[in-house]
Amino acid sequence: MSRRAEQWVAQIEDGTRGNREGRSGSARTRAMATVVVAAALTIGLAACTPPDTTPSPTETQTDSAAPSETPAPQPVFLPDLGATENLPFFDLVNNGVVAADANAKGPAFIDALAAAGFTKADMEVTFDTTSVNLDADSVQFAVRFKGECLVGQYGPASGGYHSMVAHMLATNTCLVGQTRQIDW
Repeated sequence: MSRRAEQWVAQIEDGTRGNREGRSGSARTRAMATVVVAAALTIGLAACTPPDTTPSPTETQTDSAAPSETPAPQPVFLPDLGATENLPFFDLVNNGVVAADANAKGPAFIDALAAAGFTKADMEVTFDTTSVNLDADSVQFAVRFKGECLVGQYGPASGGYHSMVAHMLATNTCLVGQTRQIDW
């Protein structure tokens, strides 16, 4: 404890510091002195405690490769199975389109799906522009497959790419409303 702190504690103990009642040595003054002494001892002991010198673990590099998990196999086109079984492959193809061009339009999805093995004659796509010639907020595209529909949607209004398997409509189509003729 510093010399000044010792003097201050001594003044409190004999009642000459902060005691308006004189040298009465009240219980409050003694309690205050005890608190000050305890605080001074705590601070003094903390200052004397040596720093932790325990070495921290470090990452080491080894020559042997750590065993890794086998990655899941890439989805493949399964033409003999249904739409649900082919949804992962549908997603793989469409996510590839998005990765190649963040501004992809309908024809890019249709062309990629046709190149991947889906039949172009079974596809539908919405227009890339609105009736007032503005860019559409999103584009929807679908493939009729084994009596069901693989449906995809992409664009800023849809929050990215989304897909699903849906039942065909009573019109034997997948998308509601007017769609673009696929003539390319």
